[in-house]
Formats: sequence, structure tokens, C-alpha cells
Amino acid sequence: MDDAVTTSPRRYALSFTAGALLAREASLVAPVYLELRAWGAVRDQAVKGNLLQARTYRTGVRLVREVVKRLSALTDDEVELLADAMPSERGYLMWAAACRRYEVIGEFAEQVLRERFLVLASTLGYEDFDSFIRSKALWHEEISASKRSTLQKLRSNVFKMLQEAELLSDTGYIVPAVLSERVAARLGRRTPSDLRFFPTQQMTGQVAAQ
Repeated sequence: MDDAVTTSPRRYALSFTAGALLAREASLVAPVYLELRAWGAVRDQAVKGNLLQARTYRTGVRLVREVVKRLSALTDDEVELLADAMPSERGYLMWAAACRRYEVIGEFAEQVLRERFLVLASTLGYEDFDSFIRSKALWHEEISASKRSTLQKLRSNVFKMLQEAELLSDTGYIVPAVLSERVAARLGRRTPSDLRFFPTQQMTGQVAAQ
């Protein structure tokens, strides 16, 4: 009877400090998955062949592991699309992948980025992320226990992702997402729709029939 009262929120994964959006790296790894259809085998082959051309073995392992973690958050259809995507489409798909893989990024995208866009706020700054994180720290010990430098690194990486996905300008202005029909259709199939992660007024119903 007390389960609803005592259950703690699911812990946030806060390990997204390797790379930023990783869209280029994903474009190299996606075809390997489409050939092997097994993420473990993809990871092993990409590391062994230094697919991402990392300077050191350790860096290569870390980057491949992170790319695989994010790509595995996509469906096979989405990975196929990513392998054939235009750069802007690839950026949107990898932003969606990061939002799925890391709940804290997804919540920031939905509750701050998209909300600010919908209320016609034109900018997004570090202070918006800091306010969001403070509100989450009340319920997530993993945030309150993190060093300030760690949270700053996470914040910096989220903003780099947004800029690389072309959802935020270098000067902090929110850039409305212009999703192609095929990307919007795939992201809109999920419940709730993954369009909630983007600064767009497009609604799920507009792509449901596609």
C-alpha cells in the first residue's frame, strides 16, 4: 500500500561526457550494425578495426561504447534511416537517441527547450539548465551528490549536442526544428511522441498517418 509513496524516482544515467552528438561517428557505425544486427559484435568490430580513428585504444573503446549505447536506443528502421540520412536528419535522429538513452536530457529537452520555444522565448542559456538541474536534485541523489565540475561538464555537453543538432545557435538562440517527413513520421510513431524533444509546433497527429 505504501509502494507509491516510498518508490524513488529512477536514477539518471549521467555518463554522457564522451563526445557530443556523435552524429559523424554514428554514420560510420550504423552500416556495421545493419550488416551484423548484433550490437556486441558491432562494438567488437569497431574497436578492433579502430573504425572511429581514435588516437588511442582507450579513447576508441570509450567512443565506440557511447555510440553503440545511443544507436541502440533507435529502432532498426531508424538506424537504416540514419545510415541513409542527410546531415540535418542525422543530427535530429542522434538528438532523439540521446534523449531516449539519457532521461535527464530528454526531460530537459521536453520541459525546458520545447516549452521555451512554445511560449515564444527565443533563447536558451546555461542558467536555464542550472535551474532545471536544481529542481531535479531535490528528487535525484545522483545529481545532488555530483561535483559541480561534473554538472558543468554535463551542461556543456548538452549544449554542444544542441548546437551540433542545429537546434541552438552559437549565440544561444533556439533554432526551430525542420524535420523531414520521414524523420517526423518515425519519431512521431512512439508513445509519447519523440517530437516532444524538439523545438517544433508539429504534433503527433500530423505524422500519424504517414
